[in-house]
Parts: sequence; C-alpha cells; structure tokens
Amino acid sequence: MDLLLKKKRVVITGGASGIGWAAAKEFLAEGASVVVWDLQPIRESSMIELDPDQKSRIQSCKVDITQESSIHVAKEKTLELLSGIDHLVHAAAIGSGKFGFPFTNLLPTDWIKTIEVNVLGTVNVCHAISPILREQGDGSICIIGSVAGQMGSQTDPPYSASKAANINFAQCMAKDLAAFGVRVNVVNPGMVQTPLNRSVWQAWHDSQPLVSQLSYEAWAGEKVRKVIPMGRWQTVEEIASMVVYLASSRARNITGQCINVDGGFVMHS
Repeated sequence: MDLLLKKKRVVITGGASGIGWAAAKEFLAEGASVVVWDLQPIRESSMIELDPDQKSRIQSCKVDITQESSIHVAKEKTLELLSGIDHLVHAAAIGSGKFGFPFTNLLPTDWIKTIEVNVLGTVNVCHAISPILREQGDGSICIIGSVAGQMGSQTDPPYSASKAANINFAQCMAKDLAAFGVRVNVVNPGMVQTPLNRSVWQAWHDSQPLVSQLSYEAWAGEKVRKVIPMGRWQTVEEIASMVVYLASSRARNITGQCINVDGGFVMHS
C-alpha cells in the first residue's frame, strides 16, 4: 500500500534509537525526509543500514526537550533544512529508574525528572510544532505513549502517570487542532525490548534480594508469557509501522485515538 508520504517532512524526537529510530527508517522507506531531535547523535552503525538516497534525506539536531530555547534553535534549523514540517513523532521519554510496588518505595523527588521530560517536554515540543501544522492546515502529531498510561502500572509510577498525562494532552490537542486539518494520536507499545524496558528491569533487579533476582531475559520472558495474550514481544518495527500509517493520508479520519500495539495486553472497547 502506498502511504503517500513521499517528500513529506517529519520531525522525530528521541529518534536516535529505539522506537524513534525504527520510525525514522520507516518514514525514509516511504520517501519522506526526516530530522531527528535527540540529546544523542545517531550512531554511525545505524547510518550504515541506510542506502545513499535515505542518508541524503535524514538530518539530526541535538535537542534538550526540557529547554524551550533548545527546541527553538532546533525548530529554526529544521525549517531551514526542510522548508517546513508535515508530521511530528514524539518518542522522547525516560523512566524514573525507580521500582514501585508500592509507590511509597519512591520519594516525591523521584518524580521530578520524569515529569519534566515526559510531560513538560511533550508540552514544549507540541507548543513549538503545532502552530506550524495549524497554519498550513494539514499534518499530524503522534505521541509514543505506553500501556502503562492506561492501566496504572505499579512498576514505575512516575512513568505510568506521565504517559497517562500524554494521552490526555493528546486528546486535548486533537480537539483543538481538528478544525485546522491536523490530527493527533497516541501509539501505545506494550512489551518492547528497548533501553527503557531494560532500565525497568534494572530497577526491579536492584530492589530484589539475591535469591529473587533474575536475568533480564528470564524476567522479561516470564512477564511476556504472563501478560501478553499473543505470548511474544512487540518489536520497535511493529510500533513504527503503526506510527507511519497514522501519519499517512490513509488515516485522515483518525484523530484523538490511542492505538495499542501490545499483543492484546490491554483490551478496551
């Protein structure tokens, strides 16, 4: 299916690795041009995966999404590079690095950085990009959420709460921007093997007595078997495929939605 994304201009926050990088590759494969906003540069080993045409259509900006000044510089550079922006994919996020069960294992101060990055960072990025989309009367925003934001996951309460906030904010934006032809959706991954998922395991692992500790592979494999009806991991490529589809005109009547790519982890009507 041709998704009609050739020559579209895409900004991907957190695009140097994980789901963001998978989305970047999918957009490039569809003929779009991409600017990655990330604190870290794109790895040279990742660039080797791309063919010459794709390499010519991807650029990067070092961005701290908690700083409005950093976002402003990146936005201006992106507009110079692309002469406009058609789609935003917001994948930048962090976990608290702390383990819940119960939430009182954490201090209130353990919440601050996660909320600053995941909630206020999302607000900063969307405030910067949405006026561009609104003015041109077209485009989309896709936020990478999490099933944790739908189910009150005790594993990392600050992360869970921040993703619930992202979902709610996306719905607010979808209502505000619909009249201008701009769509806003959330894609919620389930269990995906990313650095963030490994950090959740690490927080759990460090809180356990020695006899209860499991390797990442054993811990994650047991969790997948218990909570995912399809009984397998979701991949970054599977998440990226949904993100790219939602940006396309094939999804032109989809807005304000949470689309789960989670193997049936969370089922809702």
